[in-house]
Amino acid sequence: MAPVLLTEEQRKTLIPKDWSMVEGRDAIKRTFMFKDFNQAFGFMTRVALVAEQMCHHPEWFNVYNKVEVVLATHDCGGLSTNDTTMATTMDKFFDEQKQN
Repeated sequence: MAPVLLTEEQRKTLIPKDWSMVEGRDAIKRTFMFKDFNQAFGFMTRVALVAEQMCHHPEWFNVYNKVEVVLATHDCGGLSTNDTTMATTMDKFFDEQKQN
C-alpha cells in the first residue's frame, strides 16, 4: 500500500516536538548536535540501518558534530507516517547516545 499524506489532526499528534516544518515544502526538519564526529557518524549509521529496512531514506547533511535532517515521503509528495516513524526513531537513538 502506498503511503498517504498525514491529515492535519495526525500532524498535530504524530510530529515529534523537536521537529519543525520546512518552509515552502511539506517536510519536517531537525538538527542534531553531538560531542564529536564519531558520535555523529555512529548516529547516522544506526539510522541508515533502520532506513534501509523501512525503505525510507532521510535527506541529511553532516559536518563534524552536526547532522541536519529533512524527512518527507516522495511517493505521496509530503509527510506520511513513514516520516513520523523515522523522526521518532532518530529521536530515540539521539536520546540513547546522549546518555552514554
